[in-house]
Formats: sequence, C-alpha cells, structure tokens
Amino acid sequence: MVRLKHRYLLINVLYPDSKSAHLKLVEDTDDEVPFSLQFRQPSSDQLTVHILLRIIRQGVEELFGDYGSGKVSGSLQIKYWSPATSTAILRVSRDYYRLVWAALSFITILPKPLNQPCVFQVVRVSGTIRKAQEEAVRRARLSIRKAQKTTNGLSLLIGTDRNEAFSRYAGIEDPDESECEETEKGKKL
Repeated sequence: MVRLKHRYLLINVLYPDSKSAHLKLVEDTDDEVPFSLQFRQPSSDQLTVHILLRIIRQGVEELFGDYGSGKVSGSLQIKYWSPATSTAILRVSRDYYRLVWAALSFITILPKPLNQPCVFQVVRVSGTIRKAQEEAVRRARLSIRKAQKTTNGLSLLIGTDRNEAFSRYAGIEDPDESECEETEKGKKL
C-alpha cells in the first residue's frame, strides 16, 4: 500500500493600501512604517480558519469546476494560521497543490464580514511541515531585522538611486551584487 503524499504551502496574506498608488517608494521621512512592512499587517480576528478554507475551496471551484473541487477538497487542511503575522500553512495532496496555488493567486478580496482587499502570496512549497515552519520562522526574523534597519537608516535612503531603493525594500536582492560588495570590503581592509 502506498502512503498519501502531501505538499505544504506557506502563505502570507498581504493587505495593499487601496488609498495610495500601486507603487510607492520610501522618500518621505514622515512615514513611520517601513516600506518592507507596509503590506504585512496583522489580520482581523474575524478571519478564521473556516473562512480561509471556504475562500480557497470557492476559488478552486471557480477556476477548475467540480473536477478541481473534488480533487482538492479531500486533502485540503490548514495546519497553522496566525492572525498576528498573517501567515498560514496549508496541506494539500501532492498531485493537486498547483490547483490551490492558482486559486490563491486569483483571490483579491476577503468575503463579506471583512470586505478588505488582499493578496495571497505563496512563499514556499515543501514536502514536510517542518521545513515550512522553519521557513516561516526565518522570514519572521528577517522581517524584524529589516524593520530595525529601515527605522535606523531611513535617512540614508534619501541620497540613493530610486531603483536601488525599490529593490532593497521590495525584497529583491541580487546575490551576485552582495558577493561583489563583500569582496570589495575585504580588499579595502
């Protein structure tokens, strides 16, 4: 007998600010919230595990009909949900995790009691829940460090290039660029 294999999806629920423009660079020193944390807000207490499951199942049914709903509904579970960090870990059958991922990508607003625009970001797909948990902890620590750096060095940002500022605070990092900077620092010492 073959055991059932699952995939664990680590997701973040982001809340874009509908009042501001789609792309906003940190140029004003009046902003107290760092750009890297503007979308990462705690979720409302009204957003529960049951509402999340219902949203995901409805999304799969809208995109893939009865076929997708039937394939996913038996194995879909929310193993972890934290409203404080807006982070969840979903368990889905290995063969059909892409259906859930696609449905999450098309969810743009939370249902009736909340009526809030949102974006579901799939951060990691893992074969074990342990690796998904480790990634969640690693990302939480990284966001804390980024928040501390941005609040300490916000005045340093004003003189930098706009593209560099956006890539730094959007989480887009070039690994080759960071290696070059490290070697240049080593040569200067």
